[in-house]
Amino acid sequence: MVRPDFPIDALLPDVRASLAAHPRLVLEAPPGAGKTTQVPLALLDAGWLQGRRIVMLEPRRVAARAAAGFMAQQLGEAVGETVGYRIRFDSRISARTRIEVVTEGILTRMLQDDPLLEGVGALLFDEFHERHLAGDLGLALALDVQAGLREDLRIVVMSATLDGERLAGFLDAPRLSSAGRSFQVEVSHFPARREEAPEHHARRAAEHALREHPGDVLVFLPGRREIDRLAAMLESLRSGPRSRTMPKPGMPPIPAAIEILALHGDLPVEQQARVLQPHADGDRRVVLATNVAESSVTLPGVRVVIDSGLAREPRHDPNSGFSRLDVVTVALASADQRAGRAGRVAAGWAYRLWPQSQRLEPQRRPEIAQVELASLALELAAWGSDALRFPDPPPAGALAAARDLLRRLGALEDDHRITAAGRRMLALGTHPRMAAMLLAAAGDAQRPLACDLVALLEARDPLRGRSDALAVRWQALAAFRHGRAPADAHRGALAAIDAAAAQWRRRLRIAAPPPASVPAHALGDLLAHAFPDRIARQHPQDPYRYQLANGRMARLFDDSALYGEPWLVASELRFEAKDALLLRAAPVDETALRAAFAPRFREHDETRWDPARRALVAERVRRFDGIVLDSRPGARVDPQQAARALTDVVRQLGLDALPWSDGLRQWRERGRCLREWMPELDLPDLSDEALLATLDDWLLPAFAGKTRLDALDAPALGEALRAGVDWHLRRRIDLLAPERIAVPSGMQRRIDYAHGAAPVLAVKLQELFGLADTPRIADGRVPLTLHLLSPAGRPLQVTQDLRSFWERTWPEVRGEMKGRYPKHPWPEDPWNAAPTHRARPRT
Repeated sequence: MVRPDFPIDALLPDVRASLAAHPRLVLEAPPGAGKTTQVPLALLDAGWLQGRRIVMLEPRRVAARAAAGFMAQQLGEAVGETVGYRIRFDSRISARTRIEVVTEGILTRMLQDDPLLEGVGALLFDEFHERHLAGDLGLALALDVQAGLREDLRIVVMSATLDGERLAGFLDAPRLSSAGRSFQVEVSHFPARREEAPEHHARRAAEHALREHPGDVLVFLPGRREIDRLAAMLESLRSGPRSRTMPKPGMPPIPAAIEILALHGDLPVEQQARVLQPHADGDRRVVLATNVAESSVTLPGVRVVIDSGLAREPRHDPNSGFSRLDVVTVALASADQRAGRAGRVAAGWAYRLWPQSQRLEPQRRPEIAQVELASLALELAAWGSDALRFPDPPPAGALAAARDLLRRLGALEDDHRITAAGRRMLALGTHPRMAAMLLAAAGDAQRPLACDLVALLEARDPLRGRSDALAVRWQALAAFRHGRAPADAHRGALAAIDAAAAQWRRRLRIAAPPPASVPAHALGDLLAHAFPDRIARQHPQDPYRYQLANGRMARLFDDSALYGEPWLVASELRFEAKDALLLRAAPVDETALRAAFAPRFREHDETRWDPARRALVAERVRRFDGIVLDSRPGARVDPQQAARALTDVVRQLGLDALPWSDGLRQWRERGRCLREWMPELDLPDLSDEALLATLDDWLLPAFAGKTRLDALDAPALGEALRAGVDWHLRRRIDLLAPERIAVPSGMQRRIDYAHGAAPVLAVKLQELFGLADTPRIADGRVPLTLHLLSPAGRPLQVTQDLRSFWERTWPEVRGEMKGRYPKHPWPEDPWNAAPTHRARPRT
């Protein structure tokens, strides 16, 4: 193969020199520069590599195969010799392989299995701007390995659209930038018609592009479903003579030979390779692609890009407990990268299917900030440390929720250490919920059924109609295998699910075939191991309501296929304000639950809050996890349980359930204000959120020996609250945010600290005679808002500028008030008048 020239070629000597002198590098290069395929080849003979392998992380399977294939072609070899790849369920490497292109989960497993990375000299992170969670984790693990075990390991982070300066600062690495190869692209917004469906909008844009412009057309769509629908619409352009022979007056006809191709991650390798090669007869092509075509793959002949502006990206879905692919608007950087695909071989055109007035986010948000983190938490536990350096750290709340789930699944100890079961889950390379279910399956009946369930839960719904029974979906899969799929099922979706289940059986070395039929509770008995927090028991008074193991309530549809089942396990819920809605579930057998989850069935004494009596009552309760099976009156309330129960009552009802005095509320507000005004004092946070989060620290001890909420009085509450603030800081609050302040009349007047407003001093006007400027607190930083009152205590003026009031407003106020309150002083010169709080000042 004759090697083409690439824009990155001029920069390759600098790349080699930089890595010879420094172990890390940030490389910025736009699409088409050649970084994905030329940088690994250029580093093969580097002296520091010492014959070791280069591992390149490629986020997408299509791009990984394509990159490995192109590099192998340049070397005149087959894939699997010098250059190979490893992706999920597919591998093409050998003992000769020096460059391995791997997808994200593969790199994480390599690092976890061998932190020394024996035989690896360099890690390349391609397309890092996509900010996948696994990519961020892989980089964090690699940096930890480099810092502690392998100082000689080279790390290169490559990207087309990225804040390279920020990343180079984070990595303490040099930064190199390459020019791209692109021609001018004319970008315009193709207007939609009123109430037009997105697929019809895209079809019209494709027809326009084929009539008006040369070359192939690349259409970016969110996912496979949209690709299939648009492909069906465009078939008429190939097979229907009407569109070719009867164009509108003045418009050129659509060419007769058009090939319509799809490009997404679920395609077989042969079909992906076909898209990446030009048509043998030179016919024009319309390629319908997901965002896999944004980078790392080259589509020859594309001159027109049609961009829906949409993509399917992972988002945390609380309904299912997983991260699901949601349709979202792309970032501006992605839209520009898509448009650039039209200018790779010649000048091109890009049509955007959103209004020009719509503003896009500049950069893509990292997945770590918006997906479910159970897999990440398990990886950190296996690594033995969560003190890793992430470009964007994982949110603390999401990480805590993930660890709570892992403890329920038996993957973590209470101290966050990984269990033996957790390590087995991690080795399966799927979500911990799915891994827990696969490990729990036993025997030739359950194991292949568990593979079916994993495939079903990870795929899109194969049914067109609404049904909340997971069994209906499995039965459709079983029928499909025997050539009689239901009429309301997507055959393509069922075929993909069947293929995924087969891959799991091969991976787990399961020789038994999938069952043709199963008992009623078989699905739920397995599913309970994946969703132990969503095992549900029917409410004794309302058969449509269920109590979940996590303590929440859920309800069935009115026409539910699951009505009457005493126990369910839910794979999907819609969380609502009151009860969650059971979207998908399966019945589970109580006997199976008792066998599998025996420690969670327990009987013990509990202390419960009785809202009618506003007191605690003791009960003997039988539970399954958070589900109350039955209860009966117990003995006297245990004092230790009472303090904990009363604290939980306050956590549920809120801080207003406590006996706040006005003085104590003001003290809290004074502390809150001073913390805002003078952060250098490092005062504790006294906000509602902070106090609720720390109830066990300051309130729990105050309830010792009490069994009623009203047994705690205001003085005891104040003592408990102030105990968390040391004596020195309490003095600073009293000094800098005083409760009262002396006014010129000699009286001490109260300052009112209201949440979200400036502190207020309400004082009779005569008490401020002789005072030129507004009083200030917080070491002079904060002026008081003066509510100047009449002798009868009614407001006359509100100001924070007393001097201006005396100079400008006083004459008017004096003239009006002198006749109304003749016994009170109204001097012409308030600057020098004697202040007083009396009607007749003493002489």
